[in-house]
Amino acid sequence: MTNWKEIKLESIADIIMGQSPKSEYYNAVGDGLPFLQGNRTFGLKYPIFDTYTTSPTKIAQPQDVIMSVRAPVGDLNITPVKMCLGRGVCAMRMKNGNQEFLYYLMKHNVQNLLNRESGTVFGSVNRNDIGSLEVLVPENDKIQQKVASVLSLLDAKIETNTRINNNLEQQAQALFKSWFIDFEPFGGVMPEDWNEIYLSDIADFIGGYSYKGSELQSSSTVMATIKNFERTGGFKLEGFKEIIPSSKLKSSQYVEVFDTLVAHTDLTQNADVIGNAEILLTKANYQKVIMSMDLVKVLPKNGLSKFLLAVLLKDLRFKKHCLGYINGTTVLHLSKKALPEYHLVFPQNIQIVKNLSILFENIYRKIALNIEENIQLTILRDTLLPKLMSGEIDVSNVDISDLTSADKLSFSGE
Repeated sequence: MTNWKEIKLESIADIIMGQSPKSEYYNAVGDGLPFLQGNRTFGLKYPIFDTYTTSPTKIAQPQDVIMSVRAPVGDLNITPVKMCLGRGVCAMRMKNGNQEFLYYLMKHNVQNLLNRESGTVFGSVNRNDIGSLEVLVPENDKIQQKVASVLSLLDAKIETNTRINNNLEQQAQALFKSWFIDFEPFGGVMPEDWNEIYLSDIADFIGGYSYKGSELQSSSTVMATIKNFERTGGFKLEGFKEIIPSSKLKSSQYVEVFDTLVAHTDLTQNADVIGNAEILLTKANYQKVIMSMDLVKVLPKNGLSKFLLAVLLKDLRFKKHCLGYINGTTVLHLSKKALPEYHLVFPQNIQIVKNLSILFENIYRKIALNIEENIQLTILRDTLLPKLMSGEIDVSNVDISDLTSADKLSFSGE
C-alpha cells in the first residue's frame, strides 16, 4: 500500500494569482496572448479563448491548472497554451510536473476550498486560502501519475464523445442548409412542389406547467425550465427541479425523449434564449420530466418526424422570426402568435420527407447514445475520484498501458 500524507497545497504547487490588463489592450482578433477574466469560456476540461491582450500581466504556462477565484469559485480547467490570467482566475503548477494529478486533486478538494470563501456580495478566495488548503497526496510520484491516468482516460472519452456530437450537429445543420436553404440537390432552385407553409400546418404547440413553489419537493418527477437552456445554445441536464405536481398537470405537459422544446420566456433583457429550440435527447436517470411555463413543446402532426421538426426549428431563421414577436419589459416572453405564424418552405414529395427524416433520425440517435455514455462515464469518474484520491483504491499494481478503453476500468478497494 502506498504511503499518503496530508500536506498544504503550497508545499507541492506554485500558485499564480491573476491580474487583469487594462481594457484598452483587449482584442478579439488574436493579437497577443489569450486572456481569461473568469470562467465564462471554461469547457469540460479545457477552455476556449475569444479575448486576447497585447499587454499581458500574470502568465499561465501550457498545462497549468486554472481555477476561478471569484464567484462562482472553484471551477477548474487546464490551459492548453500560454495565456494571461485575469483577476478572476489563478494558475497552479505542480512542483513535480504532475499537472493532471493536480487537476483531479483540486476537483476532489474544491468543496473544502469553497468553505473558505470570503467577501460579502461576491464569494472569492485568495492566495492564502488556496495555498493553505490541506490535501492528501501519495508520496510516490508514479502513483500520482497512475491515479491521474485512470481519471484522464474517462475524461478523454467524454471529450471525444462531445467532439463527435458537435460534429454530428454540424452535419445535421449542413444537411438542412443544403436541402432547405440552398436547394443544392435541385441545382440551387426551389422545386415547384415545395410550398411555403405555416409552422401550425405541421405542428401543435403545448404550453408548460404553471407550478407553485410549494410543489418543489423531492420527487421522481423533475421539471425542465428556462434555466436548462444554455445561453450559447444547448440544453443541460443539470439543474432540473424536483417537483410533486398537482392534478392540474396535463399529460401533454410531460416531455418525452426526442421532444423539442422552445424557450418562451427570458428574464434577461437581451433575449439570448427566447426562440431557442432544443431537442431532449435523453432523460438521463430521471423517471418523468415535465416542462415549466417558460417553455413550449412543439409536437409534429400528420405523421411528420420529430427529428425533422427539430432541425426545422434549430434553423437560425426561426430564432430571428421569434425575436420579432417579443413582448414584455421586465420579463420578456414570446407572443402566442410567434410559433404558429412562422413561415417555412416544405417539400410535398412524401419520399423526400421520409428520406430526410431517416437521415436526421440517425444523426440524433447517435448523439443521444453518446450523451448516455457520457452520463455513465461521468458517474464512474465521480465515483472513482474520492476513492482514488483517498487511497481507498490502490493503483500501485495497475498497468496503465492495459487501460486502453474506459470499459476496462474496474477496481475494488484494498
